[in-house]
Amino acid sequence: MSTSELWHQPVWVWAASALAMTLGWMVQRRTRNAGVVDAIWTAGLGGGALYYAASGEGLPDRRLAVALLGSLWAARLGWHLGLRILGEAEDGRYRHLRRHWHDNQVKFFLFFQAQAWLVALFSLPLLAAAANRAPWSGWDSLGIAVWLLAIGGESLADRQLARFRADPAHHGLTCRGGLWRYSRHPNYFFEWLQWFAYLLLAVGSMLWWLALLGPVLMLVSLYWVTGIPFTEAQALRSRGEDYRDYQRRTSPFFPWFPKDPRHDR
Repeated sequence: MSTSELWHQPVWVWAASALAMTLGWMVQRRTRNAGVVDAIWTAGLGGGALYYAASGEGLPDRRLAVALLGSLWAARLGWHLGLRILGEAEDGRYRHLRRHWHDNQVKFFLFFQAQAWLVALFSLPLLAAAANRAPWSGWDSLGIAVWLLAIGGESLADRQLARFRADPAHHGLTCRGGLWRYSRHPNYFFEWLQWFAYLLLAVGSMLWWLALLGPVLMLVSLYWVTGIPFTEAQALRSRGEDYRDYQRRTSPFFPWFPKDPRHDR
């Protein structure tokens, strides 16, 4: 496969994602729940992993790893998001956007289409790993281990938060137990860690540098753009002083010991 043909692949991922995002935008117009964009974004990356694995020319074992890791990650996160979308009202972040934009559907459409572009951009680490022809090495095995740690940590953080939120006595309070004792966003931290798996799988490929985009872009997105800023703004609106106290005591992203463990709940 020539270099020009290789770059056709993310274009197809973008085109499929743009179509899916258009359908998702139509769904949110009817349901008034923009959270569907997160599920489509996740499914787009999972589909991209399968597509790159099937059409790539890298080592077959590595392409199989890309297919399994990408699709299983998407299935787990998609299931988690789907349950939230179907069982809860629209996420507070999107309710805030809806109020701020006065429910302007042109802006929502552009927002959904921007997510399609991000699917293609975030899929490039998967492309780099699937195109890697180098023999299987310890880097690949380490990548699998990092992926298992990341998925296990994110799943545990999600379960701990869901269990806390399911108790009516915790309404208006902040989860401070388990992994949430050490980070205000352990789910985000492990989501970021997961992208190092594809960087390790890409070691030896001429396109390895593309895999750097995963951890770099995810850190920027989660820490400064759409993750922590939006989530914490909504938490302050809904939990007020309890969350401000949590902010003062707990690391924002990287797990670390709280400043005063006596106040854990």
